[in-house]
Amino acid sequence: MNSNEAKILTRDVEASVVPIGTKVTLQKGETAHVTQSLGGTYTVVVNGNMFRIESKDADALGIEVQAAAPATATPSGPLTQEQLEKKVWESLKTCYDPEIPVNIVDLGLIYDCHLTPIGTDNYKADVKMTLTAPGCGMGPVLAQDVQNKLISLEPIDEANVELVWDPPWNQGMMTEAAKLQLGLL
Repeated sequence: MNSNEAKILTRDVEASVVPIGTKVTLQKGETAHVTQSLGGTYTVVVNGNMFRIESKDADALGIEVQAAAPATATPSGPLTQEQLEKKVWESLKTCYDPEIPVNIVDLGLIYDCHLTPIGTDNYKADVKMTLTAPGCGMGPVLAQDVQNKLISLEPIDEANVELVWDPPWNQGMMTEAAKLQLGLL
């Protein structure tokens, strides 16, 4: 989708105010300028304020809601733990800060992701992540996004996401690709 593309809201829709995370309802008929559409969520500007709309509500923007395809098995059977870990990291790379067009993995916000078997072919995921700034109100929204992405992977029955502040995030934690994309190299 083009940056700053104008869309008329087709229905009332719940959104999160960026960067504080407060839930609000945007009204049908308002003009929303889409500034980012990455990872299935939409960052929009309405009346000069920035909001994040979840993928399940894309229809309010006149966009078809895309169903996520869960990674459940390979042709030879259930995913191995190693294959699932790869799928987990791929899934985490579909989570984006609404203000920064780089995924949270490449931003260096994921400090740890550990899978623990909790039965036959079922796992619990424990993630430690941080934010670019401790006062960012989008923390709970991003943590929920991570949890939802993990739970959508069928072998994962539980996902715990912990926001941590040690070590504090800095630009040196970003991948070279993220730095390049943001013009920092």
